[in-house]
Amino acid sequence: MLIALICLIGIGISFLLFSAHRPFKDLEAADITSASVRLSPPDTTIQIVETEELVSYLNEVVIYNKDNSYTEYAGQAVIFTLSLADGSQVEIIAYNPFIIIDGIGYKCKYEPCEALNHYANELMTREP
Repeated sequence: MLIALICLIGIGISFLLFSAHRPFKDLEAADITSASVRLSPPDTTIQIVETEELVSYLNEVVIYNKDNSYTEYAGQAVIFTLSLADGSQVEIIAYNPFIIIDGIGYKCKYEPCEALNHYANELMTREP
């Protein structure tokens, strides 16, 4: 009986540690007063005027466990900076297969992160 209880507690803790979470699922365009994205490389910054599309991508982001091994990866970082209506600022770095939110790295679901990266690169091609 005690072994079964320990196993159940272990499963519960594992579920909490490794369960998926959507940190921006409730974010709305009206919550954002300004937004920009910096792509590195090529070290280009773009102001995002219409935030509805950005929010639709952020709503789909799924994170898992904290993971700072992103520092061992090389590639393009897409850095979104959001100023929110409550006066706070959030930095979101899409660095597949990671999302870094305000300096804390997380493993993330591949497709939503890739969509954010694609969106940022598409914004760069729209620039005059």
